[in-house]
Amino acid sequence: MVNLMRYRAEAVYREVSDAGPGSGVTGREADERYSPIDILHDIGASVVFMGDVAEQLLGDSPVWDRVGVVRYPTRRSFIEMQQREDFREKHLHKEAGMAETIVAGCLPIDPPAGHLGEVAWDDVEYPPSDGDGPLMVIHVLRFAEGDAEADMAAYQTAAFAVASAHGARISGWFGVEGTIIGDGRRWDQVRFNLFPSRAAFMSVLADPSRLEAQRAHREVSIADTYTLLVRPAVDSLAASIQSA
Repeated sequence: MVNLMRYRAEAVYREVSDAGPGSGVTGREADERYSPIDILHDIGASVVFMGDVAEQLLGDSPVWDRVGVVRYPTRRSFIEMQQREDFREKHLHKEAGMAETIVAGCLPIDPPAGHLGEVAWDDVEYPPSDGDGPLMVIHVLRFAEGDAEADMAAYQTAAFAVASAHGARISGWFGVEGTIIGDGRRWDQVRFNLFPSRAAFMSVLADPSRLEAQRAHREVSIADTYTLLVRPAVDSLAASIQSA
């Protein structure tokens, strides 16, 4: 389950008593109160990715604050969780804190064969450092009609050739089964690509051959998208897919 979150400046509770002690709770603070880690553990689910959005390169609105991914053992476990009284008690904090959200039910898909992940980060031009650590680049995609698949494949061939030299890795690509909460838009895929640093990603972004492929193939293949740069606070995404 992939969750994009935009917080209210101040949480809005249906009942004043629901806010608990203190006043002026921010949306982010309300979401921290929600945090159903114990419930997820009970049903065999786990948070496999969490991070705050550092930059939003594509997609004007909403401007997202955080991205999370929860791995559930089955679809049924997610549905049954919604019926638990302890979950409902926690979820009121989530509702109070969120200005907007997308919750998308997803399954892992096999990325195209390529050479990403073959270059060690110690050997790249821009390795991770204390001031510029690993960066997850998240693409939320709805494809255009027509030849989108062929165009995206052509773009990926060019982009992979550049990104591989800079240490890029695919942490996980997901097909969207359905949007459980959203604004009515349909989405096709969510992609998580990990770079050793922001400098490494920006070098790929500025590469002339990649830019040419973007103009010729990527832009025409996509009907709607967000591109989010996220500094991971929790990241076991790749391992969770490999162990599935």
